[in-house]
Amino acid sequence: MNSCDFNDRVAIVTGGGQGIGLTVAERILASGGKVAVWDRDTALLDALAVRFDPAHYLGQAVDIGDLGTVEAATRAVIHTFGQIDVLINNAAIVGPNANTWEYPADAFMEVVHVGLVGTFFVSRSVIPHMIARNYGRIVNLSSVAGKEGNPGAPAYSATKAGVLALTKSMGKELASYNIAVNAVTPAVAKTTMALSQAPDFLKMILSKIPRGRMLELSEAAAMICWLATEENSFTTGAVFDLSGGRATY
Repeated sequence: MNSCDFNDRVAIVTGGGQGIGLTVAERILASGGKVAVWDRDTALLDALAVRFDPAHYLGQAVDIGDLGTVEAATRAVIHTFGQIDVLINNAAIVGPNANTWEYPADAFMEVVHVGLVGTFFVSRSVIPHMIARNYGRIVNLSSVAGKEGNPGAPAYSATKAGVLALTKSMGKELASYNIAVNAVTPAVAKTTMALSQAPDFLKMILSKIPRGRMLELSEAAAMICWLATEENSFTTGAVFDLSGGRATY
């Protein structure tokens, strides 16, 4: 594992109870940082509380789709650790697999609200604290679906396309504050959320990956963590491919 310097840095990782988010949180902790993990699943948070040093870890039950809860959680991080240097916007839901004209309207709204509106809520809450310190690194988890669109996943594809546009807006807005905002676009990774999708749908999206396999969580964390370090001092508003060769741009 390459060394990433997170000494004296405090990170928030949304959806950090499992999958890519947890792997990123583990790597930041192993690299000297402090981490607040936000997740809706309290059982996952309880399990992490046993594993991690409470001096460096804060587990918070947060629904990122609720602005008041997000703002309260942000204040709690500042109260506990005194600062916020890194934000990993990872939390999202996939939703059902169905064609657009058959897609449940309430499911579409929920997917967009959590994955896109929630990402906005968290960013809106955290960014002022970064501006005050003239430093920050934000990494938004999009998806190759946000670039190309997956058939049978219109809500998720639209959400992740929105995350890319939000990243570019934020990158331009914050460039003069020494705050870098970038996005990554994973192909399907070995996460509980991905593996919960219909087998035929998984087979279809795997067939599109030239590498011929799923993304490993450690591979995703390696790129995300570097983007979240001070060493990434110039690039902002950019999109980094994690698609195994699938993406065409």
